[in-house]
Amino acid sequence: MSQQIVSEAIFFVDRANRAGLQSQIRETLVSAILAGRLVPGARLPSTRKLADYLNISRITVTLAYQELASQGYLEAKGRSAYLVAGTTPQTDFAAREHRDDRSEVNWQNKIKASFSIAKSIRKPLDWSRFPFPFLYGQMDPTLFDLSAWRDCARRALSREDFELMAGDFAAADDIQLVNYICTRSLPSRGIKASPDEILVTVGAQNALWLIIQLMLKQGSSAVCENPCHPDLSAALQLSGAQVTAVEVDEGGLPPNRLPGKTDVVFVTPSHHAPTAATMPMQRRLDLLAEAERRDFIIVEDDYEFEMSFLKPPSPALKSLDRNGRVLYVGSFSKSLFPGLRLGYLAAPAPVIREARALRALMLRHPPGHLQRTVSYFLALGHYDAVIRRMRIEYQKRHEVMAAALAHEGFDIAGASDFGGTAFWIRGPEGMDADRLMSELRQDGVLIETGSPFFPDLDGPCRFFRMGYSSIPSNRIVEGVARTARRIDQLMRPRG
Repeated sequence: MSQQIVSEAIFFVDRANRAGLQSQIRETLVSAILAGRLVPGARLPSTRKLADYLNISRITVTLAYQELASQGYLEAKGRSAYLVAGTTPQTDFAAREHRDDRSEVNWQNKIKASFSIAKSIRKPLDWSRFPFPFLYGQMDPTLFDLSAWRDCARRALSREDFELMAGDFAAADDIQLVNYICTRSLPSRGIKASPDEILVTVGAQNALWLIIQLMLKQGSSAVCENPCHPDLSAALQLSGAQVTAVEVDEGGLPPNRLPGKTDVVFVTPSHHAPTAATMPMQRRLDLLAEAERRDFIIVEDDYEFEMSFLKPPSPALKSLDRNGRVLYVGSFSKSLFPGLRLGYLAAPAPVIREARALRALMLRHPPGHLQRTVSYFLALGHYDAVIRRMRIEYQKRHEVMAAALAHEGFDIAGASDFGGTAFWIRGPEGMDADRLMSELRQDGVLIETGSPFFPDLDGPCRFFRMGYSSIPSNRIVEGVARTARRIDQLMRPRG
């Protein structure tokens, strides 16, 4: 049987690709080997021949081949010949390509529970290609210190740190990160906590879900705000508890509207989602007094207080709590970048013990390397520097956008009094924000319809949100103008 000779024609390198040339060569070979397209013993093009074909340096090809040989994908023969190794981690992927994947299982009967009840907040993954992305929660990469983040990631891969992270954390968290939360993050909000009162979570939503599972069951009574984040609303509905959505006003959730039977109240007092209303001090004190008098628990989601450039943020509700009734949820994802997915829960030690045990059943703990990288980013001052840079830039964008919205006659229904990164807007009577969002994409404009925040809404939603964290200042005016023109078209009488 003759030896297979691998043609250099299977190789292609894209110099515009962020992946290096070596990486692209390795990826081509690994994919072909794992898919079974290159059989054991197949002879690769010589390093000189492939380098000439790709018009790249010979040393680039040599290093790529050597790396694959060290990983067991290739075998070196003589001084310059390389063959596909006979013991590669080959799979049956090639056979699967021709397999009929149709299943005869009736999955509708097999699946015993459905969790697809929340109306999702739709954000295209390719949002950055749109010229006017008014999306809340997305970051502007020009404001983030990527080189500092890379340095922290490298520090987290030092031998000492790696040996720690490579072990099994069991249900524990990175003590370095926990200590920072106790000594810096929480004190900045007026909160005191010890390490046994902290749990690191996969974002704020993970913390909220853990609390719901611990505090609510069939027959319990929960209160959330209306409007409310759709993920929280869905998680509450799935708990089996009786859920009451209390209408918010310009001061957030009114304590005097709480139902008679209440076990847990979920609030965003510093920055209501999505209207950005801030709960006044007296109302915070009234809510705490009601909790003590009626013996219920308060869950505080304290997000985006870092973006305070108009005035200092209001004190955290938990900082005013003298009876341990407030469970506090914080997040680094909102302030750094959404893909980070790292948050924390501050609560009495008995609650944290049970939350840790429940988390361990789901995912053990958030990735150790990520926790240690964040802890270095915080401890070395990079986090504070990034926040300061964001505040300065977001204040400029806030001023530009407020002026543009006023010029176009928009009805601002909600904006954070301390700053924030978005405006909550009330459209004309009868306007459909879902349709507006869809048609604005034709104009290169991305906004967010408010309908997911009203799960029981009957009819079209006239509210929508426009964020400014991901759009440069010099595009805001034109983007707002395009939005105004599209609304005029939608509301124009037909015929």
